Amino acid sequence: MNRKLILYIATSLDGYIAKPNDNLDFLSIVEQEGQDYGYGDFVKNVDAVIVGRKTYDTVISMGFDFPHTDKDAYIITRTPRASIGSVKFYTGDIKSLVVRLKSENGKNIFCDGGAEIVNELLKDNLIDELIISVIPILVGNGTKLFKDGRPEQKLELISAKHFEKGLTQLHYKCLDN
Repeated sequence: MNRKLILYIATSLDGYIAKPNDNLDFLSIVEQEGQDYGYGDFVKNVDAVIVGRKTYDTVISMGFDFPHTDKDAYIITRTPRASIGSVKFYTGDIKSLVVRLKSENGKNIFCDGGAEIVNELLKDNLIDELIISVIPILVGNGTKLFKDGRPEQKLELISAKHFEKGLTQLHYKCLDN
């Protein structure tokens, strides 16, 4: 099996993954008991996670434990820090890391954001699939998922699912890889 790098992320309809001050409260409008929008099945096929330091810090500041300690987790940062179990604070070149991980045996690689990491990976054409959950809200301002200055990339729609609370999940394959 070829190991794929998959972006799995939620965004507002107008393309924001967070409101100002890293506020994620808009995500709660689609919370529904017993509904994980396929996340549980998705992570069963993942054994490595790449996440930006700002996203990592936001999760920790919300009082949560980092959810991916059962996987090889790479927190992309400019500031060296000691590893915490399987969580590694990675200061090297992200392209080199992804190329290495893709060349190794294993399950898929999950990119959990944030925007800076996503856009660096897109610039280097390293994302194989995107699973984007669109939250039915226009937040108007914050952190945009896709920034300007990336190369054009063609996508093929794998699936589109609509859920009771209004979330629409789009699954795309990147064709330029």
